[in-house]
Amino acid sequence: MVNNIFQSIFKGKVVIVGIGNTLRGDDGFGPALIGNLQGKVQAVCIDVGSAPEKYVNKITQERPNTILIVDALHLDREPGAYEILQKDDIIQSGLSTHDISIKMFIDYLQTQTQSRIYILGIQPEAVAFGQGLSVRVKRTLDKIEELIINARDAFN
Repeated sequence: MVNNIFQSIFKGKVVIVGIGNTLRGDDGFGPALIGNLQGKVQAVCIDVGSAPEKYVNKITQERPNTILIVDALHLDREPGAYEILQKDDIIQSGLSTHDISIKMFIDYLQTQTQSRIYILGIQPEAVAFGQGLSVRVKRTLDKIEELIINARDAFN
């Protein structure tokens, strides 16, 4: 059986946060994953779109032990590649396709929740307006969805 990274990071109450703009191609990966996971996992799944700061109270009210933020990131890898990063990797590197608000969002969540925060970063192929997910990123979406659903034993 393949080692499922999500089983090792999902501890306690889990909140999965999808960030991205569904009108900008692969930048819509986060919201697409949230839509696919709704009702299939015992985690709180929140699509924050491109304005995560508007959802801080909703996330903190859940009192999560683990937060997984899903976002398109510049990983300098092939499109569809993904990595699980720690919050400090994002805060120090500037990998996000979004502005500084994502860094402040992560830092604020950490101070308010004391949660373990992970970032699932996906390398986009294209983020042009009016496009859907690219074929390679869609394949990654299907794979990640399956891995998270199969990590169900990790959810409380």
